[in-house]
Order: sequence, then C-alpha cells, then structure tokens
Amino acid sequence: MTSAPEISRAQRVKSLGVRAVERWERFLPVAVRFAFTRRGLITGFAVVHLLYFVGLLHVIVVGGTEGDLPLYRLWAEQALHGHWPVIDMAWVYPAGALVPIMAAIAFGPWTYQLVWLLLMVAANWLAIAALTGNLRRRKGYVAAWYWLAVQLLLAPVSMLRLEGFAAPLAIAALVWLVRRPALAGALIAAATWIKVWPAALAAAAVAISSLRMRIIAGGLAVSAAIAGVVIAFGGGHNLFSFATIQGDRSLQLEAPIATPWVWATVLGMPGAEIRQNYVLATREVAGPGAQAAGVLVTWLMPIAFAVILVLLWRARRRALTEGTLTPLAEQRLILRGAFALTAALIVFNKVGSPQYMLWLAPIVAVGLVIDRHAWSRVAEWMAMVCFLTTLVFPVLYLPLIDAHPLAAAVLLARNVLVVGLFGWSIVALWRPETSLVALRERLALTGSIPVVARG
Repeated sequence: MTSAPEISRAQRVKSLGVRAVERWERFLPVAVRFAFTRRGLITGFAVVHLLYFVGLLHVIVVGGTEGDLPLYRLWAEQALHGHWPVIDMAWVYPAGALVPIMAAIAFGPWTYQLVWLLLMVAANWLAIAALTGNLRRRKGYVAAWYWLAVQLLLAPVSMLRLEGFAAPLAIAALVWLVRRPALAGALIAAATWIKVWPAALAAAAVAISSLRMRIIAGGLAVSAAIAGVVIAFGGGHNLFSFATIQGDRSLQLEAPIATPWVWATVLGMPGAEIRQNYVLATREVAGPGAQAAGVLVTWLMPIAFAVILVLLWRARRRALTEGTLTPLAEQRLILRGAFALTAALIVFNKVGSPQYMLWLAPIVAVGLVIDRHAWSRVAEWMAMVCFLTTLVFPVLYLPLIDAHPLAAAVLLARNVLVVGLFGWSIVALWRPETSLVALRERLALTGSIPVVARG
C-alpha cells in the first residue's frame, strides 16, 4: 500500500507538470505571434548569427580560421603576394569565388574569420530581405524562418563555405525573376561564378520564362565583366579550369552513388575500402565496380539534365495550350525545374560534400513564398536531410571513415531522402498539377509510398 507522503509527493509532481504544460501552452502562441513580427524576425536573425559568433569566438580572438577558411585564407595570402588563383594557376572554383575570398582579408589575415562572418551576415540578410520584401511581406516570414533554421541545421558548414554566398544570391534571384528579370539573371550569373550549381537555376529560367531575354542579358553582362577582368590580367587560359581540374577523382564517401561501396566496406567485402585522397584532401570509396560507377554517373548527369529540360518544355507547352501560363505559373514551374536540375547535380555526382544541401535549400525557401502548399512537405523533408547531413559531417564523420554501421546507416538514410526528393521533382514535372500531398494520397491506395511522401 502506498503511504500518504508518497501520494502527496506524486500529486505535487503531477501538479508541477500540469502547471508547466499550461505555461507552455500560454507562451507558445505569444512566441509564434512575436516571431511573425518585424522585431521578432530581426531578433531571430540576430540570435542565429550571434550563436555563430559565440561559437567561433575562441577562433576569432587568436586570429584562426575554421572549416574551409584556412584554405581560403591561404589563397588570399598567396594572391596578395602576387600568385593569384585563376590568373596564375588553374583553380578548382570559378573566378567569381575570389570576390568573397579576397574581401575577407581586407583587414589582414588575423581578422579573416571575423570579416568572413560579417560578410555572411550581410549575405543572409539579403536572403531574408528578398524573401520578405524588406520585411513588409508577411507571407515570406515562414520562408525566412526556414532559411534561418537551415543555417542552424547545416551548422557549421552553412557559414564556413562558399555556398554561404552563392545561396543567398540564388534566393534573391528566384524571388525577383518575374519583377526584375535582368537583375535576377545578373544574380544567378554572379552566384554561378562563385559555385557552378546555380547554372541549374539559369537553365530552368531560360527554358520556362517568357522574359528569358532579359534574364540572359543580365547574366551575360556579369559573365562578360568577370571574364573580361580575368582575360585582361592574363588568366584567360584558366578561365574554365574549374570544369576540368577534378575530372579524374574517384567516388567520394558521401556521394549517393558511393553508398553501395560504403556498405561493402562496412560488411567487410573483399576489395572494398574507404581511403584518403591526399591530393584532394577527401575520403573516397574503392572496390569492384566503383570506377565504372564513376564513369556511369559522369554520363548520367548530362542525360538527366536533358530529360528534365524536355519535361520542362513539355510542362510549359501544356500550360500554354491550356492558357494557364501566367507569370506566377512560370515562376512555380521554374522552381520545380530548378529543384529537379539541382537535385540531378547531387544524385548523379561523384562528389557528395555536405554543403551541397545548400544547393537545394534556397529553392525550397523560395518555394515556401511562391507556393507554400506545394512546398511545405518538401521543406519538412529537406530539413530532415539537412539534419542528417550534419550528423554525417562533422558529428559522425570519424566513425564513418572507419566504416561504423551506425554512421553508415545515417548516411544511407540521408542519401535515400535526397534520391527520393529527386524522384518527387521528376513526378512534379511530369504531372505539374500534382502536389506532394495529392501524390501521397494516390500512392497510398496502391500501398507504394516513397520515402519522401511519408508523413
């Protein structure tokens, strides 16, 4: 039999629990309302970047750098001593990447990390301003908070690599495609000259938009300016070196196509291994068929691009026939095409770096502004992809290179979700009127529900 003191103690604990739940229920609606005010969003923006500042403070005060920044700073210092990437040597990145890399050394090598962080704050503010119409468009606040969440979910990669600059430019470009097509084209070109992937956005926009000539004009203007500077300083022969310099690399550990060899290594199959590429400072997989798989995806990527562009043309023609190709419909179709093309760059790629998720997340964020109903479920699954990506790197990366089953399972789950999202994008282009929710309901009737459609 339970004693009276024990009953009294249990009642007090239960009472405390009830009061805590009641307080949370009162607090949550107030917090949500505050989050969707200008002051709330600015506060959230400040908190997210303050967290990064605090996390990097121990590095900043000693003049150090984290992530990829040690390499960026080395290139910047070499440039200051007269040996410029692209100009004087072939380089792994397009020439436009020199702009943020050199801007961060404006006050010397010691402050490189701090200046880089401040530049990232400015870039992310551009994304928030574009998504919310300078904080005036309330329906963009969900997308803005989503972008801030992505910054945390992909920490620390989101703030320590060049994608951190290309992604906000891509967000602004996708938002402004209809209202400012020339500016959008210029921003896409600028982002592409930092990291190549925004070329997928350009392909989708040119394939669909009735304002394509203005988009092309803006892009050509920026491209001509960058190419002209490089050629003027004698680097014309290295202008496109980024496209060929890594052509002979093997399958990188995290790439979706590498997953079978990761698990072959985990299971101890003969010939399978995870090894270090000391030249490129990456981890790669090896084993029977790995080299052939690398060749295969090299061919599959342009084939996938061509198929997706055909699907885009088909969807546009259908909309024209039905008389539904409004500017908003064009923008929605561009987003779906951009997502499919960008996902193809990841799925059919020998490389699988964590920052690649910053290629897809900007498209999803803009999707939440343009067509929240169609993109809300995709945003949920993309958030899960970002979370799993961070678990893979940096949290579980050392166990992964040692072929630990748990780390390999997390990587498998991430890659399955990425491939599933790519599959959704193809279905969405084949049947443009199909939302993800409707697709799930139809597939549920047959008992065949892809990973990305489960809820």
